[in-house]
Amino acid sequence: MIHTRFHSAMLAGAAFVALAGPALALDGADLVNKLNAANVTSGVTIGYANIAVDGTTLTLQGVTVKPAEGNAAEIGDVTLEGVAEDGSGGYTIETVAFPNINKTKDDVTVVASDLKLGGVSIPAEANTGTLDSLLMYESASSGAVSVTAKGTEVFAMSGMEANITRMENDAGIEFDATLSDIKADLSQVEDPKAKDTIQKLGMQTLGGEVTMSGSWELASGTLSVDEYAFDFTDVGRLDLSFAISGYTMDFIKGVQDAMKVSQANPNKEEANAALGMSMMGLVQQLTFNSANITFEDASLTKKLLDFAGSQQGVTGDQMAQSLKGLVPIMMAQLNMPELQNQVSEAMNAYLDDPKSLTISAEPDKPVPFPMIMGAAMGAPNTIPQVLGVTVSANDEM
Repeated sequence: MIHTRFHSAMLAGAAFVALAGPALALDGADLVNKLNAANVTSGVTIGYANIAVDGTTLTLQGVTVKPAEGNAAEIGDVTLEGVAEDGSGGYTIETVAFPNINKTKDDVTVVASDLKLGGVSIPAEANTGTLDSLLMYESASSGAVSVTAKGTEVFAMSGMEANITRMENDAGIEFDATLSDIKADLSQVEDPKAKDTIQKLGMQTLGGEVTMSGSWELASGTLSVDEYAFDFTDVGRLDLSFAISGYTMDFIKGVQDAMKVSQANPNKEEANAALGMSMMGLVQQLTFNSANITFEDASLTKKLLDFAGSQQGVTGDQMAQSLKGLVPIMMAQLNMPELQNQVSEAMNAYLDDPKSLTISAEPDKPVPFPMIMGAAMGAPNTIPQVLGVTVSANDEM
């Protein structure tokens, strides 16, 4: 009797496992559908030929990426490891690994390796108004990347790394990115005039890095890019920063809705026109807070002055003196006397001793985009006052 009951229990357990297995298996098609829904603002649709499921690993086979307009690009097999349902209909993925790239077209070969995303979150719904409704990742990275043209490497970098961190209480996010050990070979430029200029400037090769960091606060919709810097040896460092507000979840939802309507319209010309109008309306919700552009010279200015002077039959110093006299004349045509004086003083100081040149826009209080657009159309010469534009040279860094 005991043996019979045990045997029956074993059969029942086996039947349960057999029935429960398919029900508990990950639904790859649902994951991709929700991925595309959350990624609608990019205008890109992810496709695939087949999905293989092995426990918590999904392999999307024959993946394609299709923009709203244009042909689909073939990616290959993408592996998703550590996939789990998040309990609300969405998904979390520990690692997304893309296939290495090695493609050649028109004598140009692009090679890239170790392309990965980490800590990916795919929302169940893309319109709940919280961070959980956004397609998110914690890290993105690549190994070496190179571009070869006609057998010569014209661009390379050792790798890329980007990170996104949630603020406490999901108040927003902080982000950063670095493109390391960038190398560019400009000696292969074919245009004779450009090639001659590059040679005379002594800039056949460039090396440096690109860095970026910033944050986004949900409540105010303040998007701040604190640093977006291009730093190249023996050239200089160009650093851009800006801050706008009004970039809220409601704004993002408006963009998503406009994109969905546009993609659903088979008449692409009509769809693009409608999308443009929608975006113009959405931009009215944004506010300009500040912006800054700084260039720190590392010998580029002298090279440019010497080159420009050689074209005119004068020395670099003589060219600098000519520019000092030319700048006020050019600025006078803009009818911005206050800015004219600032620019003239800054350029005089910079040309005498090239260290840094900074253009800032910091209004006393944030300026709504409609006000900026109105000034641009009605009285463009008032833009510097509206935005609080200043120009300076050789500031203490």
